[in-house]
Amino acid sequence: MDAYDEGSNARHGPDAPRRPAPPAQRSAPADSAAPDASPGPPEPDVHPGPEPAPVASPVPSEPVVSAVPSAQVASPVPSAQVASPAPRGPWPPGEPRSGIAALSPRYQVGVALALAVVAIGVCVHIGMTFLHVAPPNTVTRTHGEAVDDWIYPEFEQNWKLFAPNPLQQNISIQVRAGVRGPDGMTQTTGWYDLSAEDGRAIDGNLLPSHTQQNELRRAWDFFVATHDSENRPVGLRGSLSESYLRRIMVLRLGRDDAVRAATGSTGVIERVQVRSRTSNVPPPEWSREKVSTTPSYRELPWWRVPQDEARGGVR
Repeated sequence: MDAYDEGSNARHGPDAPRRPAPPAQRSAPADSAAPDASPGPPEPDVHPGPEPAPVASPVPSEPVVSAVPSAQVASPVPSAQVASPAPRGPWPPGEPRSGIAALSPRYQVGVALALAVVAIGVCVHIGMTFLHVAPPNTVTRTHGEAVDDWIYPEFEQNWKLFAPNPLQQNISIQVRAGVRGPDGMTQTTGWYDLSAEDGRAIDGNLLPSHTQQNELRRAWDFFVATHDSENRPVGLRGSLSESYLRRIMVLRLGRDDAVRAATGSTGVIERVQVRSRTSNVPPPEWSREKVSTTPSYRELPWWRVPQDEARGGVR
């Protein structure tokens, strides 16, 4: 066979460059690349001689793919040679602890105890100061000496947090009227507790009126502040407070269904009399303080109602 034969099985001399295999053989599977024909006669021994110079070939040389077993074929990413991730080391340490958490457990317990002692001391001081500035009450009467020992002299207070004379009594305002009937006879009604009526109107009412809460109470306070113990007015404000309180009584009696029923709705109010009923607020059950709960009354003289007020001239 000619050395320059283009066949795939042609043999080449030692000086001739190897020709690349046809594409069909390069793409063929490795298992099918083994020749089925029996091997030919052995090649003659060639003695090595001086290495000839390379001969330029008109056809560029390409790498020859020889048929090798499938176990030796290089794969793009051999499974045995795939780079595995680096072994996991210890996790990086977290952020450094600060504050109490950076202390040892023994010191943490000590700090917690110190904070608890400080909190208790602050609460005791606030409580003692509150009792010192508060009006006299059951606690201060029982433990007043201990409160004073705590306050004086370092924490002395010279001001009052609450009113100097807080209301510790139940005061109700009552009124009765002299009504002249159609026959010309004057009939005296019973006592009507106007404060109790206001209390019933306020109880359970989320938005009670200002009149129900303060009108009667403020009118009585105005009268007491402008009259002496004998119910005599002091100055012009005393006379004004009488007129104000009397008009409130007439208006309330005129709107009272019980008064209209007692007088047959045809009577005319000629005069009114006002009195106050005062009783001390009972102490709590756990207190050893003894307070009299017997009510005391303060009756004012009869006030004659002017004709315009009696006939509904007051609005």
